[in-house]
Amino acid sequence: EICEYVKSKGYPSFRGKQIYEWISKGIESFDEMTNIPKNIRDALKKECTLSCAKIVRKLVSQIDGTVKYLLEFEDGETVETVFMRYKHGNTVCVSTQVGCRMGCKFCASTIGGLIRMLKPSEILEQILVCMRDLNETVSNIVLMGIGEPLDNYDNVLKFLHLVNCEKGVGIGMRHISLSTCGLVDMIDKLREEKLGITLSVSLHAPSDE
Repeated sequence: EICEYVKSKGYPSFRGKQIYEWISKGIESFDEMTNIPKNIRDALKKECTLSCAKIVRKLVSQIDGTVKYLLEFEDGETVETVFMRYKHGNTVCVSTQVGCRMGCKFCASTIGGLIRMLKPSEILEQILVCMRDLNETVSNIVLMGIGEPLDNYDNVLKFLHLVNCEKGVGIGMRHISLSTCGLVDMIDKLREEKLGITLSVSLHAPSDE
């Protein structure tokens, strides 16, 4: 998509690949794209935005080094993201919505209802924030933060392809787990994608009723 965009502006297609690689490194300014000509960077500043979440609060566990972030997006809405260290690698738990409309009684995320969906870039940015702030790599992702991932299906699907891309963050699908409270139609739809991710179903009631 970025290649098509730069071509439409009269620039060579390979500039799009360079721009994508910079974005995947978690840059916070177009000026950091040192191999992109200044005239293209200036054009990007005028027409494009970088999704850069602001760290509002950062809590670090003295027990195991787990880091919990409160992140703020451009419109002032906030979500939580958690960075966890394990022997098998670092895992990031991402949020997929601001708030949630599922109404699970045990969950604080749903108290205020759904405020809005997160864009694919905003979900991806949560991982990039962790990598930027801690200067560590991420090898695993769990979609178990605020929101119901399958209630934001299209954006979550695009995020999964973005984070899996070899030219980007490059996290394998088998290292990604998606948690749902049980949207059956969307589970069936997700199965048709044949992504190879792990599906977790949250048991949130003693019976169907």
